[in-house]
Amino acid sequence: MIYAYIFVMAGVTYLIRMLPLTLIQRKISNIYIRSFLYYIPYACLTAMTFPAILYATESPFSGFVGLAVAVFLAIRKKSLIFVAGFACAGVFLAERILEILPIC
Repeated sequence: MIYAYIFVMAGVTYLIRMLPLTLIQRKISNIYIRSFLYYIPYACLTAMTFPAILYATESPFSGFVGLAVAVFLAIRKKSLIFVAGFACAGVFLAERILEILPIC
């Protein structure tokens, strides 16, 4: 029975990936559909990453501090290593402060 499950799952996965390639032969010219398809990977990545950012630390408060530092530095066009390093430092400092003053 397990082989039937694997076969059905493989078929469903294959259909999801192959149907758009076979049904849409020409370039998509609608600007709304193109922008929708362009932003889908970013939206999915954000939906999977955001909860993990808040709950990967001891408290959601320190996760939010790291997120706020990362967003601020990313808006200021800093490098990825710079943003990641300072976000980690922000989480570290927030965790140390929370040990002294338990806010959350």
